[in-house]
Amino acid sequence: MKSEQVQQKIAYLGPEATFTYIAADALFPEDQLIPMTTIPECIDAVVEGKVKYAVVPLENALEGIVPLTIDYLYHEVNLYVVGEVLEKIQQHLMVNNSQIENWHNIEEIYSHSHALAQCHKYLFYRFSGVPLRQSTSTAAAAKFVADNPDRCIAAIGNFSSAEKYGLEIVEKNIHDFHFNHTRFFVLAKQNSRLPIEQSNGEPKTTLMLTLPSDESGTLHQVLSVFAWRKLNLSKIESRPLKTGLGDYFFIADVLADENDVMMRGAFEELKSIGVTVKSLGTYYTYNTPEV
Repeated sequence: MKSEQVQQKIAYLGPEATFTYIAADALFPEDQLIPMTTIPECIDAVVEGKVKYAVVPLENALEGIVPLTIDYLYHEVNLYVVGEVLEKIQQHLMVNNSQIENWHNIEEIYSHSHALAQCHKYLFYRFSGVPLRQSTSTAAAAKFVADNPDRCIAAIGNFSSAEKYGLEIVEKNIHDFHFNHTRFFVLAKQNSRLPIEQSNGEPKTTLMLTLPSDESGTLHQVLSVFAWRKLNLSKIESRPLKTGLGDYFFIADVLADENDVMMRGAFEELKSIGVTVKSLGTYYTYNTPEV
């Protein structure tokens, strides 16, 4: 997405060559990408005004939601989603060039916890008993392998990380399921939205809903608020409120603009039944090239 202004700073979950980096680079190819070690650091960089936007992972098609992203947005900060990036995830096994002839005898395998889980069947049948080590990202795992050429270890990651750190891919597409995509949120201080160009052109709004306690049937009422207005919920999921067992808030994706008449009416009705609504804003979805 070409910027018509001065170069902006964009925080992302680093280091360079992570899947988050690829998502950020696809959306902001002319801006300055700033790697962060953790998701909270990415988000806090926006809050503190150090960057214009932050790109953080939200949900994987195989492993589900990234709890830290949602919980941090609910409990810690007040930011808005201004865009969403969908990226096809392809995982590959890679080793240092010095270990190409020995890779069948790998002693340890490094990657992000989600990547390891996405390749569970492959790892179980191909490398049963080999210790799996978690890294902060797939790129961090690739860098660790590159920095230890004398060890017979491997990383799981994408083509970009193999290229960045000079590793050799010895087996491609080792993820257990073909349909493996990840959603990334683009976060900002202002409730705006990125340009509609290059997006799918369909608005989506993410809501965080807190239901009144000890009232039966409230969730049914909430769903009815959207149903009779024919507002399509593409997702609804619960997360612990961290106040006690059985206490939850809900995340809902609505395929509509928050400024539509029906949506404004839904907000009013939800308020009338005691539901607290926090809108993360309306945004469009963008796709990255396959990597």
